[in-house]
Amino acid sequence: MKTAIIGGGAAGFFLAINLKEMCPEMDVTIFEKSKRVLAKVEISGGGRCNCTNSFAEVGDLSEVYPRGHRLMKRLMKGFSQEDAYNWFERHGIRLTTQEDQCVFPMSQDSHTIINCFLAEAQRHSVVIRTETRIDSLDQLSDYGFIAVTTGGMTTQNTLMTQMIPIVPPVPSLFTFRIDDERLHALMGTVVEDVMTMIPGTKLRAEGPLLITHWGMSGPAILKLSSYGARILAENGYQMPLAVNWTNRRDTEVMTILDEMMIRNSQKQLTTVAPCGLPLRLWTYLVEKCLGERSNGRWGSLNKKEQNRLANLLSGGDGYQIAGRAPFKDEFVTCGGVDLSAVNSSTLESRQVPNLYFAGEVLDIDGITGGFNFQAAWTTAYTVACAIAKSVGE
Repeated sequence: MKTAIIGGGAAGFFLAINLKEMCPEMDVTIFEKSKRVLAKVEISGGGRCNCTNSFAEVGDLSEVYPRGHRLMKRLMKGFSQEDAYNWFERHGIRLTTQEDQCVFPMSQDSHTIINCFLAEAQRHSVVIRTETRIDSLDQLSDYGFIAVTTGGMTTQNTLMTQMIPIVPPVPSLFTFRIDDERLHALMGTVVEDVMTMIPGTKLRAEGPLLITHWGMSGPAILKLSSYGARILAENGYQMPLAVNWTNRRDTEVMTILDEMMIRNSQKQLTTVAPCGLPLRLWTYLVEKCLGERSNGRWGSLNKKEQNRLANLLSGGDGYQIAGRAPFKDEFVTCGGVDLSAVNSSTLESRQVPNLYFAGEVLDIDGITGGFNFQAAWTTAYTVACAIAKSVGE
C-alpha cells in the first residue's frame, strides 16, 4: 500500500513519520514543489521554532484558534499539547517552556526540529521528491491514500482541490502599516503590556507591542490581525486602530496621574513617564495630546489636560491602519479547505474517498505562540491514525 503526501512542511513530515511508525510496511512519498523542505520551520519563531504551547493560560480554545477551535477541541483529545511535547522528547529533542508558556527546543534552534524530521524520515525510508508539482490528483492514481499538507491555501495550490469546498484564503498574523513619521521615529520601542482594538468591533488583543519603521508589530498586533483577518481583508486593510498603552481603565490611569502630579510636581512632563512607559513613547504621546503645553511641569497640569492624557493612555489613542507590512511576512493563512467538507474524526474528504487534509491547508488557524504548529501536529497525527486504521481493516 502506498501513501502520497503533498507538501514537504511540518504537517507533511509529522504525518509521514507517524504513519511509518504505525504502518512500517507502508510506502510513503512526500512531494514538495520547491527545492527545499521544511523551509517554513527553519524561519519560524525567529529561527528557534516555537513548536507548541503549554496551553496553561488558555481558558477556551476559541481564544487561540479564531477559526477551527471546535474541531481542534475534538481532535486534541486524541493528540494534545502534552502528547506533542512527549513526542518530541521521545524522539530526542529536549524542550523548554518559557514564562509566556511558549515551548521551544532547548537548543533554541529550529534546525533541531528539522534534523529530527529528516533523520526520522530517512530511518523509516520515507521518499522525498522535491521540485515536484502536483496539479491534479490524477498524477497520483497509483497511490491508495493521498494526504494534502500544502500549508496556507493560495490560488496556485487550489487546483488539486477543485472538487473540495474552499473557504477563500486571506492572510493572518501580519503587522500593520501606519503612515505616521513621528511614530516611525520610535522604531524599536517595545511596550510590554498593551491592549489593541479595532473601534466599532469587539476585536481586541493584549500583549507586547513593537513600534517599527513602517508601523506596529508584536503579539498585540499579530493577535489582532488573526482575530480580525476577515474583516480587515474585506476593508482592504484600511481600518481604525485604538491602543490602550497601559492596558488599564481610565479611572486607574487617572489615579496614577494624580500620584505622578504630587510626586513630580516640579519636573517636566516629558522627563518622567507613568506606568513604566518608555520615555521616548511618553514624550510622543504627551506632544500628541497637549501640543505646546507638553513642555510644562507635572504640577501645572489642569483637570482637562489630565483627563485627556488619561483617555489617551487607556484606549483613546487612535491610528489608521494603512495596509499590511510592506513585505510578505505572513506565516499563516486564514481560510482553506472548508471543515464541513471533511470527516471531523479522520479529516478525510467527504467527496473523495482516501483523500485527507492536515495542517494549515484546513480552515484552522491560530494566534502567535506555538498554536499553529500544534494544529499541524494534531491534524497530521489524526490523519496518520485514520490511514493506519483503514489499512488494518
